[in-house]
Amino acid sequence: MNDFTPSRRSFLAGSAAAGASLVIGLNAKGALAAGHDGALVPNPFVKIAPDGTVTVIIKHFEMGQGTTTGLATLVAEEMDADWDALQIEFAPADASKYANTLFGMQGTGGSTAMANSYMQYRQAGAAARAMLMEAASLEWAVRASEITIDKGVVRHGDVSAGFGELVGKVKETAEPPSEPILKEPKDFKLIGQDLLPRKDTPAKTDGTAIFAMDVAPEGAIYAVMARAPRFGGTVASLDDSAALEVPGVSAVKETPKGVVVYATDTWAAMQGRDALSIEWDFSNAEGRSTEEMEAEYAAALDGDGPVARDDAGVAEALETGTAVEAEFDFPFLAHAPMETMNCVVQAKDGKVHIWDGSQFPTVTQMAVGAVTGVGPENTSIETVYAGGSFGRRANMDSDYHVEAAMAAIALGTDQPVKLVWTREDDVRGGYYRPMVKHRVKMAVGADGKLAAWQSDVASKSIFTGTPMEEMIVHDGVDHSTVEGVSDTQYAIPAMKVSVRNMETPVPVLWWRSVGHSHSGYAMEVAMDMAAEAAGADPVAFREELLAGSPRLLGVLKLAAEKAGWGNDLPDGWGRGVAVHPSFNSYVAQVAEVSTDADGRVKLERIVAAVDCGVAVNPDVIRAQVEGAIGYGLSHAMRQKITLDSGEVVQSNFPDYEPLRINDMPKIEVHIVASAEAPTGIGEPGLPPAAPAVANAIFAATGKRIMRLPMVDAGVEFA
Repeated sequence: MNDFTPSRRSFLAGSAAAGASLVIGLNAKGALAAGHDGALVPNPFVKIAPDGTVTVIIKHFEMGQGTTTGLATLVAEEMDADWDALQIEFAPADASKYANTLFGMQGTGGSTAMANSYMQYRQAGAAARAMLMEAASLEWAVRASEITIDKGVVRHGDVSAGFGELVGKVKETAEPPSEPILKEPKDFKLIGQDLLPRKDTPAKTDGTAIFAMDVAPEGAIYAVMARAPRFGGTVASLDDSAALEVPGVSAVKETPKGVVVYATDTWAAMQGRDALSIEWDFSNAEGRSTEEMEAEYAAALDGDGPVARDDAGVAEALETGTAVEAEFDFPFLAHAPMETMNCVVQAKDGKVHIWDGSQFPTVTQMAVGAVTGVGPENTSIETVYAGGSFGRRANMDSDYHVEAAMAAIALGTDQPVKLVWTREDDVRGGYYRPMVKHRVKMAVGADGKLAAWQSDVASKSIFTGTPMEEMIVHDGVDHSTVEGVSDTQYAIPAMKVSVRNMETPVPVLWWRSVGHSHSGYAMEVAMDMAAEAAGADPVAFREELLAGSPRLLGVLKLAAEKAGWGNDLPDGWGRGVAVHPSFNSYVAQVAEVSTDADGRVKLERIVAAVDCGVAVNPDVIRAQVEGAIGYGLSHAMRQKITLDSGEVVQSNFPDYEPLRINDMPKIEVHIVASAEAPTGIGEPGLPPAAPAVANAIFAATGKRIMRLPMVDAGVEFA
């Protein structure tokens, strides 16, 4: 058995069916009119039971970001269903029905859930509504146009019926309309409603919500894995005798991923792992320290690399204008979701079943199907809730699923095998936001305007070597390395952006907001430096450069207005601004910080303005922006992953410290009213947070912060 990385061809072939039905899915005559147990199933996204219960099938899994509420809102709006009675259910792994229309496979990520499902789920609800109205029309011998629906009750004059009463009246030969009529925005009752109760809150509050860590099938065997302490290391020799003496440990097996310890429970498996004696072969492993890697990154920036953007006149402007230079250092970052990686795999009778909070079901089906030999068509996934991800659960290797499948095959059992990663496993041996060095050179002309910009970025590519390489990497440039820079909406007259593709066995992966997580910081701190060199107000300086980008300019003006930009602050306080577009959404933030007599910094307030198109669930949007700010400040203030002789130094939250409740500033989120199609919101709130705070710290102390985390740049927080 070998590691599985699908080729681009197999990746696309495995999800080719997705392109066949991008609107409401299956629509064969009569195929879905008669559902299971007498339910009406007009399309893959809606199920109406004889008791009137409407169930929305959620194709994007819920990891805390609110998709269960968002997608259900779209269906309920168009059906005029009763929100309080509406239920949700996770979709099975089936790309032919539930593909992300922007990915071409079933998957959640990239802040795409609402962007790709907005029309699809509205049409699904409208189609179901039309079928119920037609049934009522025939039953009551009235025109469908005279029928009204409100909160799941269908009416015509004094006659009424609940959805359930009409389910049995839908003819078996009936078919949903191919182009159902959608509501006008002026008629929305749920879309845009503030404080609409979230659909996942009750179950998460009373403990009935099932996460992957809760799954415990009868007869399950528990397992943990010993992995090489250096990336790229392999097992040279193994002595498992002491491990097998640990009470509860039943077996030890070596797999291509590492050494698996099996036991009656996770604790026994962990104790058994601690008792293993393993010699590792590090001949192909990473052996450098962070300091050594940083030196190599700096040396690489002194040379040439692939060019992402090369406008005319950059060199000339840099020679004649007032030079402004900065060099930014960003560390590796772990995702560290609260629920660590885990899943259950059962290989039985030529089929494989997986229980997991599955973010990329199509990739997992392909990967596990290949490793076990049963194929993706015989690999099913039962999706449950996940306690966060931030990109970690969406890797193209399906690493922890493959590990669990290998563990089951190595043991030769048809019992369920539950593989659990500890926090230390994931912090020390998971995937990371790449380490980045970003060198910026700018020129401010005699007229006080920004004349030129040059960015040179050193980073390991995220997408090179993956099935998405052909789509993301062009002429040696991984777009995610320079996104937010080479495609900036600032009207910079001359710009050059180049990359240095660094190599290391350390596995890298998208992390919340991907490249924007570092490019937004470099762009916005450097932009502040340019404004300073020009003697200009930071907001006014940006406004002039964004005159041709009305939506980005709009959030900048709104955030500045709501924050009281230009108003006086108490002594020792500072105010900073940052604005950054990502995932087709626009976010600006103004931060305020204070300093005490000892120079310690306290984050006081962040005012955010966001334009993400139609605000389907304003409360969810605010929560997402608040969460993204908190997550972004965690990495900006204290978090980093460093290496010592190739081994990760950090292991858990005490030394990979997240934001504390006393660190969290007061946050205000202002949402721009928009009729544009919904765009991403899970990630866009993160990129402006750190630079807005950094610019506020400069305003308060006169200190520019070029290295993250900020504590490594000498900032002490109160």
